[in-house]
Amino acid sequence: MMLPLNASEAAVSTFLLVGIPGLEGVHIWISIPICLMYLMAILGNCTILFVIRTEPSLHEPMYHFLPMLALSDLGLSFSSLPTMLRIFLFNTIEISADACIAQEFFIHGFTEMESSVLLIMSFDRFVAIRNPLRYSSILTSSRVLHIGLAFAFKSILLVLPLPFTLKRLKYCNKCLLSHSFCLHQDVMKLACSDNRVNFYYGLFVALCMMSDSMLIAVFYVFILKTVLGVASHGEWLKSLNTCVSHTCAVLIFYVPNITLAIMHRLPKHVSPLAMILIAGTFLLVPPLMNPILYCVKTQQIRVKVLEKLENLGLMSK
Repeated sequence: MMLPLNASEAAVSTFLLVGIPGLEGVHIWISIPICLMYLMAILGNCTILFVIRTEPSLHEPMYHFLPMLALSDLGLSFSSLPTMLRIFLFNTIEISADACIAQEFFIHGFTEMESSVLLIMSFDRFVAIRNPLRYSSILTSSRVLHIGLAFAFKSILLVLPLPFTLKRLKYCNKCLLSHSFCLHQDVMKLACSDNRVNFYYGLFVALCMMSDSMLIAVFYVFILKTVLGVASHGEWLKSLNTCVSHTCAVLIFYVPNITLAIMHRLPKHVSPLAMILIAGTFLLVPPLMNPILYCVKTQQIRVKVLEKLENLGLMSK
């Protein structure tokens, strides 16, 4: 982790991002599906926010978590959108060090926030299945709001040191990043000064997110134990069906996230193209798929979304 600093080396104030190596000539065409995915993700999450905000029947604790998830997804989309569009639409790969550090803060912040929301939602499903009669008294609207604010504050505090630890480093000669956006583990590798603090604190943040995924797994073990104890086959199928959307959201978020973290720690054994594709999946797919999952699998939301579309004249009755 100790990198020698040569006083004769020129300081770097601008980093270079990458698109898809070898396909620079068709970046403009690749930008079309990327722009469509961003547009659908933004429209889908804004629809979730609008429907839950304007529909009184959805002002219940079990639906309060969806706006939190939608806000996290919107944050992820808007954090990576500027550099992705600049690269694929305009072939502009330069980014200032300050802008890069700011971007990595927002990307990691909203990633940590989404991880926290998914953890809270798993607890919500556990309470709903384990104590259905006491659910509304355990998770009141005010309690849900306080839990959400506490986890949002925790997410900000957890990633707040990252930009400061990157800012104190010196960068010289090397300026080429591995993605079309800035990540902490990618930027710190370019430093020519001691980056051990960054390495260990970045590892700590990654372990915190891993602990979220492990707690989610624990909640699902308890959920399965509770559901399998129900006598009726139809009842436990119905109970498990309420967890399908959340399970899919957990998988599409954590699988690419954990895979990317492993790839960054084993760079010599990983194809750069594979790393770019996994990173793109991590930022593009969850914001795109979460609104679709919850609209398709949650009948109350699906019905209200269709009603809103009919009222706006976008669908025939």
